[in-house]
Amino acid sequence: MTGEQGTLTRAASENPGAAATEPMVRLERVGKRFGDQLAVDAVSFSLDRGAFLTILGPSGSGKTTVLRMIAGFIPPNTGAITLNGRSVLGDPPYARSIGMVFQHLALFPHMTAAENVAYPLRRRRWPKTEIAERVERYLELVRLPGLGGRRIQELSGGQQQRVAIARALVFEPDLLLLDEPLAALDRKLREDMQLEFRRIQQELGVTTINVTHDQREALVMSDRVIVMDHGRVQQDAAPGETYGRPANRFVAGFIGVTNFMKARLVRTLDGGRALIRIDDREFEGRVADASLEPGTEVEAAIRAERITLGAAPDSGQATLEAVVREVVFEGDRLVYDLEVADLQDLRLMAFDHDWGTNIRKTGDQVTLGWRPEDLMVFP
Repeated sequence: MTGEQGTLTRAASENPGAAATEPMVRLERVGKRFGDQLAVDAVSFSLDRGAFLTILGPSGSGKTTVLRMIAGFIPPNTGAITLNGRSVLGDPPYARSIGMVFQHLALFPHMTAAENVAYPLRRRRWPKTEIAERVERYLELVRLPGLGGRRIQELSGGQQQRVAIARALVFEPDLLLLDEPLAALDRKLREDMQLEFRRIQQELGVTTINVTHDQREALVMSDRVIVMDHGRVQQDAAPGETYGRPANRFVAGFIGVTNFMKARLVRTLDGGRALIRIDDREFEGRVADASLEPGTEVEAAIRAERITLGAAPDSGQATLEAVVREVVFEGDRLVYDLEVADLQDLRLMAFDHDWGTNIRKTGDQVTLGWRPEDLMVFP
């Protein structure tokens, strides 16, 4: 170990047994207040080594506050935070062996790309000969070979992102924190960098926590997704489960484009299913809470891409007649605004990714349908 690296990785060295068995990160009922405002309410989770976790939520959900408490920028009012099996409460940020990439990158404009990457190593008093070799290696890792001599303002937005990643990782931290680092990029570059972050994380095996409000980013980059709202964890699951089996109405509405319909529970069925009534029609769906009593008011939810246009009556789907009120072309899909007369002119959004030449027009009649397992029922 070189220079002051020991200061920043002492969690592992002081307690190697714990480091081998404990999660890399553990939060236990962590809470934070700002005056009378409860920003984070008893948040608990643990994260194994090498995993990629994204904390997803709208503005004001508490996700950034959680990240800043892990980093040591602000202290929690309640709860415990451990890294590598060791409590870090009271430790300053520089003593937590954490690399961080910020939304605005915080690169030094008067330095070259290589000097920016070398900065954490110089602060830790690495030998100059080792610094040059390591900086070159990490610039190659982020696919910037030969660009170390350029000033920051001479690099594109994507290249600046890669410099920030290299700087955060060059000293081999135990944990990488990403504070919405892709938010300022245009859509194409943001999607490219999502894949690039994931490639680098998997190649190095560094434990990573990302914070974002971008649902695609969370689903693409992560092993796990924690969805937060009003300071509380709403769901903690793998991306596929978060999208396919949302824990509650908030998660269903926040991730994806979802249609909600007011309904009443007729009765629950075996296998987590339920029979509901929307106006005068009965439908079968998946119920989130099997303890609901018959007659309870519920909300039925169907994702826009789960609605089939031109569904046949004998397809095993629930079918309804609708009128096309609007069609929007989005390149990879058509978005239909449909009016359903049988449900008191309820409006539903539907996606068609396989439209070919069969494009419905405003005013067209269409039969729509969905599978019972795609209809979600929430209290």
